[in-house]
Amino acid sequence: MPIGQRDEGELMDEPTVSRDETRYEAGIKKDYANDQIVVTWEPAYCIHTADCLNGLPAVFDPWRHPWIAVDEASADEIADVVLRCPTGALHFQRLDGGDQEPEPSDPTVQLRPNGPLFVRGKIRIEDASGHLIREDTRVALCRCGGSENKPFCDGTHRSIGFRSGPRHPSGK
Repeated sequence: MPIGQRDEGELMDEPTVSRDETRYEAGIKKDYANDQIVVTWEPAYCIHTADCLNGLPAVFDPWRHPWIAVDEASADEIADVVLRCPTGALHFQRLDGGDQEPEPSDPTVQLRPNGPLFVRGKIRIEDASGHLIREDTRVALCRCGGSENKPFCDGTHRSIGFRSGPRHPSGK
């Protein structure tokens, strides 16, 4: 299956990368901008779900350098696709007066089959001492125990063969 194309619930076949690369270090942010929108990518939180690639392949292309080309679509289209990123690795800021990222609603937690917990809402993650680790509106939390970026998912569940249990009916 070509990169960026996947069945529902599957993660993309990604270019061969190592989480040891410096681009995956915490605190790394890369901005891609024009006069209408700035898209910020934080590689440490990207687990290659390919929602961006599937949403706007002309803008998000991991084989191109730079991989985000903000001139290839409207700011509205880009903002819509960035909001689909379940991990918070992508965010945007509108420079053209368009709507900014919306304030989060009540928190939701989605268990992904054989994968992480996708959490949306106003999220504040602190360590045991109460020090802030991350504030965001979208995060992917490790459920397999193998992540080297805990509490965040780093995609390790795929390489260790993590399998979640059977789904239980809602509300039971």
